Amino acid sequence: MYIFFLHFLAKVAKHSEKNFILKIGKKIKELRIQAGYTNQENFAYDAGIPRAQYGRYERGTNITIVSLQKIAEAHKITLEEFFAEGFD
Repeated sequence: MYIFFLHFLAKVAKHSEKNFILKIGKKIKELRIQAGYTNQENFAYDAGIPRAQYGRYERGTNITIVSLQKIAEAHKITLEEFFAEGFD
């Protein structure tokens, strides 16, 4: 896990902070749609995340690692898998 976070920090350093957060939001939305959720509310409820906060995450506001982990777990993926594509 430690190596993953070093790799994660290297990726953040390559991008502007805002651009990186926007990419996270885009990826979160893509995963939700791929999982068959047509709206944020149903996914947020199933994942145990406040709907309004989840909507902000998809729009690219800052997200905590704990919240991102919760979203990844709802999609049955690891954070390593989450960042595996689209963040290079």
